[in-house]
Amino acid sequence: MPLPIWAVPIPLSPQTPLPDFRGSWERKLYSLLARMSMGRRLLLLLLACGSSPSEHCDVISQAYKTLWKDLDIAYDKFIRTTDPHHEEIVKEFYSRVLAKGDIYRADYEGLYCVNCEEYKDEKELLENKCCPMHLKPCVSRREDNYFFALSKYQKLLEETLTQNPDFVQPSFRLNEVQSWIRSGLRDFSISRASVDWGIPVPNDNKQTIYVWFDALLGYISALSEDKKHPDLQSAVSLGWPASLHLIGKDILRFHAVYWPAMLMSAGLSLPRMVFGHGFLTKDGMKMGKSLGNTLEPNDLVQKFGCDAVRYFFLREVEFGNDGDYSEDRFINIVNAHLANTIGNLLNRTLGLLKKNCQSTLVVDSTIAAEGNAFKDTVEKLVEKARVHYENLSLSSACEAVLEIGNAGNLYMDEHAPWSLFKQGGAASEAAAKDLVIILEAMRIIAIALSPVTPSLCLRIYAQLGYSKDQFNAATWRETTWGGLKGGQVMAQPKPIFARIETITDGEEGGEAARKTGKKKEKIPQTQGVAEA
Repeated sequence: MPLPIWAVPIPLSPQTPLPDFRGSWERKLYSLLARMSMGRRLLLLLLACGSSPSEHCDVISQAYKTLWKDLDIAYDKFIRTTDPHHEEIVKEFYSRVLAKGDIYRADYEGLYCVNCEEYKDEKELLENKCCPMHLKPCVSRREDNYFFALSKYQKLLEETLTQNPDFVQPSFRLNEVQSWIRSGLRDFSISRASVDWGIPVPNDNKQTIYVWFDALLGYISALSEDKKHPDLQSAVSLGWPASLHLIGKDILRFHAVYWPAMLMSAGLSLPRMVFGHGFLTKDGMKMGKSLGNTLEPNDLVQKFGCDAVRYFFLREVEFGNDGDYSEDRFINIVNAHLANTIGNLLNRTLGLLKKNCQSTLVVDSTIAAEGNAFKDTVEKLVEKARVHYENLSLSSACEAVLEIGNAGNLYMDEHAPWSLFKQGGAASEAAAKDLVIILEAMRIIAIALSPVTPSLCLRIYAQLGYSKDQFNAATWRETTWGGLKGGQVMAQPKPIFARIETITDGEEGGEAARKTGKKKEKIPQTQGVAEA
C-alpha cells in the first residue's frame, strides 16, 4: 500500500510506477494510494494562495489521479484523509490507545519543521537550526499537547526488528531504523492546539490530531470505505495487515518506528514489510526550483509515453536506491531495449511469417521447440525473472526478461530463417518452426514484462492475435511454454514502440522526438536487428 504525499507540482521518484504491480503471481492484490490532506504545512500553503483547504485538496487529488492514469498505474482505491469514514476509524483507534494508557497530556517546547510536520532533535539539525531534509530553519514552538508513549515500546521494537530483519527494506534502511531506536525513543506529540484543519481530539475540540497519527490509519480506514458505519475491527478483518508499505525514505521514521508502536498499543498486527525508496536526481544534481532542473512526470509522459518512463526508472534504478535521470541515457536505454531488442524481434518475425506462412503458425509451439535448447533458455530466464520480482529486485527482473529478447535475436541471426525459406522443402519447414519458437518467446515476454510496461505488452499480445480481455486475464502461469497453437493467425506486423530520437546537433533545442535522428550514447544490444 503506497503512500505518496507529494504536493503539486508532483515530483517523480524512481519507484513512482511501482504501486500498480499487478497480481501476476496468482494471488489477490489490493493496491491503495492515499493523499494526506491535513496539517500545518497545508494551512500555511493555503494562506499564501488564498484557497480553502477542501478546494486545494480537490485540485491536488485530481492531479494525482491524472498522473496515475497517464502512467497507466492501476489501483483499487485512492483515499483521502478528509473522508468521513476515515475520521471515525481514527477516533476509535485513538480511544483504544488512550484506554491502553499510552496517551497523556503535557506541555512541550521544541524545534519544529513545518515541512516535515514533526519536532526535531537539535543534534540532528544543520547550521542555523535548519532541517537536514528541507534545508529550512526550524521554528521554536511551545504547546500543550497530547503525547503518545513511544518510549514504552522501545524494547519491543528492538526485538521485533531483530526477529524479523526483513520488516524494513532495503537492508541499509533497517540499519537506519535500528540506529534511531538505539539512540533512545522519546514520546511524541500527537495533537496540535493551533491547527483547525484536522480531526478533533475526542473530548477536546480545542486540539486536532497530529497529521501522522491520523494519516497512517488511512491504510486501515480504506478497507472500510464501503461500510455505512465503519469500525476499526471490521476494517481490519477486510484485509489487514498490509503486505507492503512502499514509501519515500524521508518518511521512513513514521512508518518503521511510530506506526509499529501505535499498532502494538492498539493490539493490531504490523504490516509485513516497509520499503523505503530513494529520491531522484537529474544529471547528477539534486533537483530544485532554484536550480531550474525540476522534472515533471506529466511532461515526461507526454513527451516519451508511459512505457518508456515506467521501463527506464524500474530498469535503470536499483529498487530502493536513489536514482539519476539523464535524458540522453533515457532515450538510448528505451530505444536499445524496447524498440530494438524487443520491438524489432517481434516485427521482423511477424514480417517473415506474413511473407512465407500467410501470418499463420504451422505447428504448436510445444512441437516446434521439441529438443530445442532455446526453450530451456527461455524457461530458465522466466524463472529468474519471477524470483527477482518476488524479491522486489525489479531492475534484475527487467534484465532477465530482456535477456530473452537478446537470446531471441541471437537465435534469429544464427538460424537465418529468411535464408532457409529460400531453400524450400525441409529447410523451409524448419524456418517456419523457428518463427513459431520466437513468437512463443515474445508471448512469454509480453506476460513477464507486463508489470513494468503494460501498454507495450498489450500491443505485443494483440499482434499475436489475442484480445485485450485475454491479456488482462493472463497470469504468471501463462509464462509456461506452449501457449501458441498451430493454425493460430497473427495480426499484421507494425512497430510496437516508436524510436525516440534527438534532433541533430546542428538544430536548436536538443529536444527529443519520435522520429529519425542522432543518438549520443551507445547502449550495448544484440547485433543484426533492424529498426522496429
